[in-house]
Amino acid sequence: MAWTASRLSVAPMMDWTDRNCRRFHRLLSRRALLYTEMVTAPAIIHGDRARLLDFDAAEHPVALQLGGSEPAELREAARIAADWGYDEINLNVGCPSDRVQSGCFGAVLMKTPELVAECVTEMQAVSPVPITVKCRIGVDDQEPAEVLPDFIAAMQAAGVRRMTIHARKAWLQGLSPRENREVPPLDYPLVHRMKAAFPQMHLSINGGIADMDTIRAQLEVMDGVMVGRAAYHQPWQVLGAADALWGETPPFAHPAEAAAAMRPLIQDHLGQGGRLHQVTRHMLGLFHGLPGARGWKRTLSEGASKGGIEVYDAALAEVVQLQT
Repeated sequence: MAWTASRLSVAPMMDWTDRNCRRFHRLLSRRALLYTEMVTAPAIIHGDRARLLDFDAAEHPVALQLGGSEPAELREAARIAADWGYDEINLNVGCPSDRVQSGCFGAVLMKTPELVAECVTEMQAVSPVPITVKCRIGVDDQEPAEVLPDFIAAMQAAGVRRMTIHARKAWLQGLSPRENREVPPLDYPLVHRMKAAFPQMHLSINGGIADMDTIRAQLEVMDGVMVGRAAYHQPWQVLGAADALWGETPPFAHPAEAAAAMRPLIQDHLGQGGRLHQVTRHMLGLFHGLPGARGWKRTLSEGASKGGIEVYDAALAEVVQLQT
């Protein structure tokens, strides 16, 4: 399932792609592959597994992203996660944050492809679903054109068949995680050359992709496209028409229809003791660029932390009144 779904995927993003976010994104697209936030292998082994791994069956296809660099730990985490029924388990070899580096995993692993190969080999031994890798084109002073082919070749030799490549180098010293998403230049041509060099590998491209026209253009070269912040901040523009990539009619013709369809899910969340803002914080950009967007966002931003469904209805009225 995840192989087909990865034609378009939403990137794992810390503090963003939680269960509530994924339920909203799944409402917009029946087809796109969704990822969890990164979860570290030690957290799964020693922590609250239900809190970390539970998800709604309606989220399928959904992938778990793991962080770690100890092969034995990653094997145990993958073994535990197998019982949860994810469609894919992904290893993070791309995150440049300080807390990830201090744990010696994330993008810094680009420097040790042999260790990554050992990690994925151990994970594959216990996983009933594909083990995939998300990486950068290189880190620090590495030359991406030299490093990336060798890294992909090492993953292929280890049995990995699908990878997502963030088309930016990561600078682990001197740049913040935010700067690492914007400052290093994107190198799409290099990633395109990797697809030509590794035709048997299923390769997706990630980084700076923000609209359906760009997604379609990338799919003329690549097997898949992963979208990050754009899918979060302007979800309708990215996911609202996504199912057309599979030749299917998208579920909604207008974001107001999607917002109305979210209402019973929000009521269910509130009925279970949840808070409105836990859901609506992921929906602030639904009407991005459309009439009523400012009122929708303002009403939810100001009222969702303390209010209930009446706040949501008021926000939706801001938009619907302008559509009628």
